[in-house]
Amino acid sequence: MNIRVGFGYDVHRLQEGRELWLGGIRIEHHLGLLGHSDADVLIHAICDAMLGAANMRDIGYHFPDTDQRYKGIDSKRLLAETTQLLKGKGWQVGNIDATICAERPKINPHVESMRETLAPLLGVDTDNISIKATTTEHLGFTGREEGISAYAVCLIEKI
Repeated sequence: MNIRVGFGYDVHRLQEGRELWLGGIRIEHHLGLLGHSDADVLIHAICDAMLGAANMRDIGYHFPDTDQRYKGIDSKRLLAETTQLLKGKGWQVGNIDATICAERPKINPHVESMRETLAPLLGVDTDNISIKATTTEHLGFTGREEGISAYAVCLIEKI
């Protein structure tokens, strides 16, 4: 088979005193995401979708939170390395479709910057990256603004 599809999901808690990184860009907000790395849920979900499509386990397997090398790491580096892991197995990204779930801040004003930041790391045109945003209508942990989650689907193709 020359194409495969993978699915990824990630969630991180919102906390004061942290920067908010989503899709590889810093977004001004009074809360940031808590995690071992910069906690960029969108990039983490994309990495998991890519790795899942290639049957290469998950982001925690390749970049464990028990490894101090990844403490505070910029998730763009994880994405670039994930792209190289796939290439090493003979795969390249075809396209990404992702959704960020957050009550605040508003994500839509930042989507184009995210796409422009992620495209070179994935080795694709911006037209091959879809990023959408939604809320949960104040329901659940997202609605209470306790955290942000992201979902991603990735199509990969044999090189």
